[in-house]
Amino acid sequence: MLMKNALSLRSPTDPSPTGNPAQLDRRRFLKLGALAAAGTAGVTALAGPANGSPRDWSGSDPVRYPDPDVLVLDERFAKYKVGNAAIQRLWTGALWAEGCAWNAAGRYLVWSDIPNNRLLRRLDEDGHVGVFQAPSNNTNGNTFDREGRLLSCEHDARRVVRHEHDGTIRVLADNWQGKPLNAPNDIVVHQDGGIWFTDPGYGIMMDYEGHLAKLEIKEAIYRIDPVSGKMEMVSDEGFKPNGLCFSPDYQKLYVADTGGPDPRGIDVYDVTPDQKLRNRRRFCSMEWNGKMGGSDGIRVDVDGNVWSAAGWAGEGYDGVHIFAPDGKRIGAIRLPEICANLCFGGPRRNRLFMVASQSLYALYVNTRGAHIT
Repeated sequence: MLMKNALSLRSPTDPSPTGNPAQLDRRRFLKLGALAAAGTAGVTALAGPANGSPRDWSGSDPVRYPDPDVLVLDERFAKYKVGNAAIQRLWTGALWAEGCAWNAAGRYLVWSDIPNNRLLRRLDEDGHVGVFQAPSNNTNGNTFDREGRLLSCEHDARRVVRHEHDGTIRVLADNWQGKPLNAPNDIVVHQDGGIWFTDPGYGIMMDYEGHLAKLEIKEAIYRIDPVSGKMEMVSDEGFKPNGLCFSPDYQKLYVADTGGPDPRGIDVYDVTPDQKLRNRRRFCSMEWNGKMGGSDGIRVDVDGNVWSAAGWAGEGYDGVHIFAPDGKRIGAIRLPEICANLCFGGPRRNRLFMVASQSLYALYVNTRGAHIT
């Protein structure tokens, strides 16, 4: 529950500390509402309505503002929390939701339901959800390029493809030095048009998200040149490179490493002018409140904060963790399911979409995504 003294609202006739009538304007109200949630940082259970029952994600029992499941862990995050906005569960019915991407021109969201072998689409104008593509070759990660074409990482076909405007599908990458890719996972686009993707191989570890097969090459990160189409390996230093995103100025690449003996976390590389990666180092740990979960999909906002899907550590941990550019965890969004991926969308790129296990969630935030999707 919220700390009683965190937010105190006086009636217009109550005296203020200065002796003048209290004038609590809207901006101050929203700021105080955000700060009030800071008192919930040590609470592990998800909040519910005032009667103490579990939170109702159907929307029939509204949550009192400010949303207590949006946690301010550091004062730097307070300005990003919208006091009168709540986490919404927009849809449910997937087996494992992944790879959400926002199409600004079409005003729709695309995401993957990997085991059900389909891509889903939600129209912004009326919230209608339908099948965008089926079968999808167990597609995982998605993004849109600078011409509005969908780029997808197909687990089952072990390839990266582009959906052309005429409806055809073009294969961009399916092998490295004559050997098949493991199972491309997540994908982003550089400002120069280059396509970067990870290949950890999760899609061939079992038949659930692709098909069971052996890894024939080392897990790695690749880049596809926007002019020549040539693919090159930019790093194979990690164990299971998974989600990835660029800093706002494209001079850093963040990568969630979800394998290996070291504690799971997010690494960061310097991106050189000739599009190489240098100086790999740990950006942040995913350990929090004594729990060691993991990162997955990641995105960055215009101020350089890294927003990470988080899960595999249970109630109170699963959801989204937000890290400042210095690597300190400054905020968290608690969800009732493991979050696999996220993206900024909406007309102003200030709506955070989160695909979590079986469902799609959304939250308006007071910042914008740094990149197109």
